[in-house]
Amino acid sequence: MRFRIFTDSCCDFPKSYVDEHEITALPLSFIVEGKEYLDDFGQSMTPKDYYAMLRSGKNGVTSQVNTERFIDAFTKSLEAGEDILYIGFSSALSGTCSSAMLAANLLKDKYPDRKIYIVDSLCASLGQGLLIHQAVALRDAARPIEEVVAWLEKNKLRLNHWFTVDDLNFLKRGGRLSGTMAFLGTILDIKPVLHVDMAGRLVPVTKVKGRKRALRSLVDYMVKMADPEEEQTVFISHGDCEEDAQAVAAMVREKFKVKEILIHFVGPVIGSHSGPGTVALFFMGKPREEF
Repeated sequence: MRFRIFTDSCCDFPKSYVDEHEITALPLSFIVEGKEYLDDFGQSMTPKDYYAMLRSGKNGVTSQVNTERFIDAFTKSLEAGEDILYIGFSSALSGTCSSAMLAANLLKDKYPDRKIYIVDSLCASLGQGLLIHQAVALRDAARPIEEVVAWLEKNKLRLNHWFTVDDLNFLKRGGRLSGTMAFLGTILDIKPVLHVDMAGRLVPVTKVKGRKRALRSLVDYMVKMADPEEEQTVFISHGDCEEDAQAVAAMVREKFKVKEILIHFVGPVIGSHSGPGTVALFFMGKPREEF
């Protein structure tokens, strides 16, 4: 039986991908100067407009998907006779996945003949997206929902995230960098390189001097963590700096056999915390614990 894949807007897919692959993605929201917008894949506000607002000094405040919205969305599928697989934004970064779990628990008794699985991806942005991409391929190959869930739980910590940011003040606001480090890093042109750890948290790994070295470092970590003989599907997200994302893609192509590269914006929810100029590289490789 075909099942419905749910996620949330922090997967940062293009809207065309969500539509084409029949994914139901619930939008988180963000507030700028007292006005609330849905993170609905650029329909309420385009990514370029959002990053222009950030560059002008305006800040975004983000909000998770609540349990009631999950209940409404899940109920429609359950009433239609569909089983549900929700693949959510890392629980270490948002309460959205917890809202989905609560909704599932409230609905299971009402729909005892249906299956509802909640997978905490421990991923973010197009890292979450790449994990969903793998689930879509399994679904489309007519694999049963239990097999897809088992694959996700077994492999989600092989989903590597490596990223760098350009404006250190956004990390400072999120508490991931001290004010002193942000000030000195800006003056000295020091760029942090971060990853997502075993618990799904954003963690600084190293610092390098200059933007070009930071971008190169992302690919250097891929060389350490990915099998060079394996044909790679690679996702790259960016905070309104597509040229830099394309430069990283070119470096990946030089070093790996590439099946597919998807490049798209970091959405407003994650972009509120990472800022303009973020570049993130996502791929399947060694488990994060081996780093």
